[in-house]
Amino acid sequence: MLLAIEQGNTNTLFAVHDGNEWIAQWRTATDAMRTADEYAVWLHQLFEMRGKGLSMKDLDGCIISSVVPQSIFNLRNLARRYIAVEPLVIGENVNLGIEVRIPKPSEAGADRLVNAIGALQVYEGDLLLIDSGTATTFDVVSGGAERGQGAFEGGLIAPGINLSLQALHEAAAKLPRIAIQRPDVVIGRDTVTSMQSGVFWGYIALIEGLVDRIKTEWGKPMTVVGTGGVASLFEGSTQSIDRFDPDLTIRGLLEIWRRNTHL
Repeated sequence: MLLAIEQGNTNTLFAVHDGNEWIAQWRTATDAMRTADEYAVWLHQLFEMRGKGLSMKDLDGCIISSVVPQSIFNLRNLARRYIAVEPLVIGENVNLGIEVRIPKPSEAGADRLVNAIGALQVYEGDLLLIDSGTATTFDVVSGGAERGQGAFEGGLIAPGINLSLQALHEAAAKLPRIAIQRPDVVIGRDTVTSMQSGVFWGYIALIEGLVDRIKTEWGKPMTVVGTGGVASLFEGSTQSIDRFDPDLTIRGLLEIWRRNTHL
């Protein structure tokens, strides 16, 4: 079984694939100081809770994608000590099987490339991927002659919706910390609803505006796919996103694993 680890700046996803399907997924807050031993204890407890005879001893492979460089050491040690395998780490001599058409390919984040590969396994033609996390990324992926083929063309990075809420709270003394939710109306009648409306509908406007500009500049039809931790918040609130796909990243990790292990 494969353990896939996708680490963002805010959350880290651990997912288990049994060769046929994903059988378990767990999230934890990203902590660059968390040790391999702490990860192992946490995972062991989750395996026990999962039941059905599953154990960490059943794992025989590990792939890691992280945008937090200082965490990779501990995640690698987790694989070495407790799974007894050398993990595949995105960005370290791993064949991604995708062309990166930007002047400095090394600057493309691991998460963005993994998303591109995951999307190309399912969607045809040119794509615009919107990943809503700590940052909100908009990435253009051109489709190849066959499904699974294509190239990463570049994109843009904007602050994520949670980051915007945090900045409002920390920079303005009288603005409280609030939860993200879709307001029923645009015009707020008090501080909290005004903040919720400004952040939520402001992000909808950001998405719609950037999608429109990117499509105009690209000049060809594109399928827009939303993913990421808070993407589901926007479902039903905009017609600019054609598909919502929460499994984009782990699908990409699985494909990269297969390409590098010939499974």
